[in-house]
Amino acid sequence: MSTSSTDLDLAASPNPADERRAQLAALIPEAFSEGKLDVGALKRALGETVVIEDGERYALTWAGKRDAYKVLQTPSTATLRPERDKSVNFDEAQHVFIEGENLEVLKVLQKAYFGKVKLIYIDPPYNTGSDSFIYPDRFQESREDYLKRLNDLDDDGTLMREGFFRKNGKENGHYHSNWLSMMLPRLYIARNLLREDGVIFVSCDDNEVHNLRCLMNEVFGEENLVAQFVWKARQFTDTRAMTNVSTDHEYLLAYSRTSDFSLRGIERDESKFANSDNDPRGLWMSRSILGLATIDQRPNLHYDIIEPGTGRVFPSNPATGWRYSENRIKEMIEENRILFPGKDDGRPREKKFRNEMQSEFIAFRSIIDGVYTADGTHEIRELFGAEVFSFPKPTELITQIADQVLDDQDIFVDFFAGSASSFDAIARLNARNGIMRKSILVQLPELLALNSEAAKVGYTSIADIARDRIRKVIARMQKSADLVNVESKVFGFKSFLLTPSNFKQWRGEGIDTLEQLEEQMKLFVKTEKKGARVEDMLYELLLKFGQELTTPIETLDVAGGKVFAIHDRKMFFVLESFFDAMIFPLVDMKPQEIIVTDGIFNDSDMLKTNLDLHCRDAGIRFTCL
Repeated sequence: MSTSSTDLDLAASPNPADERRAQLAALIPEAFSEGKLDVGALKRALGETVVIEDGERYALTWAGKRDAYKVLQTPSTATLRPERDKSVNFDEAQHVFIEGENLEVLKVLQKAYFGKVKLIYIDPPYNTGSDSFIYPDRFQESREDYLKRLNDLDDDGTLMREGFFRKNGKENGHYHSNWLSMMLPRLYIARNLLREDGVIFVSCDDNEVHNLRCLMNEVFGEENLVAQFVWKARQFTDTRAMTNVSTDHEYLLAYSRTSDFSLRGIERDESKFANSDNDPRGLWMSRSILGLATIDQRPNLHYDIIEPGTGRVFPSNPATGWRYSENRIKEMIEENRILFPGKDDGRPREKKFRNEMQSEFIAFRSIIDGVYTADGTHEIRELFGAEVFSFPKPTELITQIADQVLDDQDIFVDFFAGSASSFDAIARLNARNGIMRKSILVQLPELLALNSEAAKVGYTSIADIARDRIRKVIARMQKSADLVNVESKVFGFKSFLLTPSNFKQWRGEGIDTLEQLEEQMKLFVKTEKKGARVEDMLYELLLKFGQELTTPIETLDVAGGKVFAIHDRKMFFVLESFFDAMIFPLVDMKPQEIIVTDGIFNDSDMLKTNLDLHCRDAGIRFTCL
């Protein structure tokens, strides 16, 4: 069936609240009355007792939380403009770098990547008192002015003068509140992007880890906490600390989309298995049989183990007991599975045979060590020849996380990209085992201090550093001799810039007379803005129609006119020109959908109607913007 649409909303990104409300209404329609949520009815539907709130309950709240939700629910009018000149192998690349304010970018990406991302890793500002970051948007300014302010880098220092960044000093009365208001909408949309088997890792330190965990409990559900990892980030003792305590650690909070998530685990150390006594059951390793319960908790696991032949007695540890019951231990002794120590003060252990292991993997430890912040700094110096970025995350840290989660063709997202350590990590991991994990990195064009090392070597923003690191990593990998099995697509990336929409926005406010309405309609003879490039419009429409930025695009010549095709020619975009001779060849290719802009018909309603009717007859969905 054909559908003709001239009022498709091209100006706004999806509102997460609207989508959840629709899902809830479909699941529990009785919870809504006259289109409004009835909390009492919802509780009754869930079998909960309806009580009058007395105002006291366990909840995370802060000054500005309501405004943070308002920011979240305000649709974006932005889009992403392709930058071929800043990309590498643009048409084939499966990696994406986006320069722009990350909340707006997340809103723009939401429709195309909803429920598609396997892993998100972010390293947001730690709120140390010296951080500068974005507070919730100023609601009184228009979205166009806001977006212009986001990308206006021509006048040096514009972003700081406009209040785009603000230092969140500890003397600020809303010190923690500002940070939470910045994080909430970003985490909320991040959750929408995750697959059902997806997970997010967030780096943090002691300044906000307590608040971050409460916030993520609210956004993801505390039942979806995977772990709070402790990373030993400092290699050497910090002798500068005023408290004489060297803080050597940071945290990674991991939350899954659903509660049945688990990490892959790490491969077993096969060197631990041997067969020194030629046991016919094969290779084995020595394993502790200590338990986890006190004598009060599990009295049946507290008893003496007696060695046959010698009569030596090995009492249980009062704090742990044994792993197995007394009867099971007796069976294991008879089966020659218990190893008795040479010294009387030792403890019996068990033989664990390799062929009895149910999994090739063991648990990933909650304490991460062996990789340090200094490693990340060394990587930057090695790539750039200067320390152009402070405290970058080491690639091996992110590689370890990604290796636990990502498989071939999975999507990775980092929307606090910094120096692009995460791209380096994903590229190394791809090269290590020859499969393709896709990445999307987002970085704000935050200006660098004029006296910084990065500025001295020619960079103007953190986004410039990130993009150049991606290029350097690609160049390094192309020269490596260890990449025989890696697809060529690993050697490219698509660069995009967050910009205002290529299409005009209908303004209903302020229209009080027929003359004003007619004037507004004249402006919409063509929906695209003057000077909008065809490729820019194409990528905006790809996102609006739920297509990924790396979707392969085929350019066709149809009776002398240009047509863009995706998904084996199931969807066509006609954005440049159109004439009567194109109708039959287009329809004969039997796409599922044809999308056009109204301007290509040059005010010929007959031509547009003719195409619409032929699509209708052929069962092709026709969308005119």
